Amino acid sequence: MRAMCATVLALEAIVMGLAVPVLIMVEDVPTGLALAYGLGLSALALVTAGLLRFSWAYGLGWLVQVLAVAMGFWMPSAFLIGGIFAALWAGAILIGRKIAQDRAANPEFYAS
Repeated sequence: MRAMCATVLALEAIVMGLAVPVLIMVEDVPTGLALAYGLGLSALALVTAGLLRFSWAYGLGWLVQVLAVAMGFWMPSAFLIGGIFAALWAGAILIGRKIAQDRAANPEFYAS
């Protein structure tokens, strides 16, 4: 589960970082605000990906998803993009849990 969630957060960090020029040039968001929000969110996503060894970091991952969707108030397309990443995040958690349960129930199948 951790690897899938970290991958979602890493890809999200890239997308949120690339949204900064769009915020500034297309949406006319003040440069300081765009840099702080976009790059801050990117950094938060990367830090969260590194902290996923702790169970509380998954809650922080949900905060990243909420903040990504909230970017839509400045850039409407971020409502869609943030929603897609939130769905990927939820999917990574659900599928990861299912795989962990299956591994616990069938250890002989996963033995190397």
